[in-house]
Amino acid sequence: MKTILLIEDERNLSRLIELELRHESFEVMVAHDGKRGLELALQQDWGVILLDLMLPGMDGIEVCCRIREVKRTPIIMLTARDSLKDRISGLDSGADDYIAKPFAIEELLARIRVVFRRQENISEAAMQLLTFQDIVMNLDSRNVTKGGKTIDLTKREYDLLQAFMRNTNRVLDRETLLDMVWGFEAGVETNVVDVYVRYLRNKMDNPAEDSCIQTVRGIGYVMRR
Repeated sequence: MKTILLIEDERNLSRLIELELRHESFEVMVAHDGKRGLELALQQDWGVILLDLMLPGMDGIEVCCRIREVKRTPIIMLTARDSLKDRISGLDSGADDYIAKPFAIEELLARIRVVFRRQENISEAAMQLLTFQDIVMNLDSRNVTKGGKTIDLTKREYDLLQAFMRNTNRVLDRETLLDMVWGFEAGVETNVVDVYVRYLRNKMDNPAEDSCIQTVRGIGYVMRR
């Protein structure tokens, strides 16, 4: 469910916006003053916050600044004050977008959809990355970096590292790793796992630190801090 917090003191307008958002299948909560809006903004995670500039109790600029101290939730500022100075103040306080009243509800909905599309794109990009400490594996490009430096891995080394990074803190025995990386290839013995773990350690480990791929005697290996 895509969630929206609306902080707007004009009750007729807030009700209209709320109904339109619910009609578009958004989950909406409304606050009518700055202090209550800030409280709700910090209490839970929201997909988008719609924030009026002129609010009783605490104005939108202060609310926005207070949210930005702890959260990066997308904020669209709503205001009847449309001077360049006001727009700059709103954006400088941390707002991601600015829409002047009166506005067509279709425009507001379009801007909200842009925010959610951007979040989906970021989520999809994040899904293409596996990370562990300073190791980053890009599943799309099959590139691996450690501390920002590219590590040149063979296909088997890459697949073995991926198995570890998808199962951090889980002890994997040699037979399991063999199935994950080599499948059912005939003639492959479990000691090949030891050989390729050694290859990975030689390419990735800092001699002054313990290896992130640790040996569990009598069982196999685990990637953990």
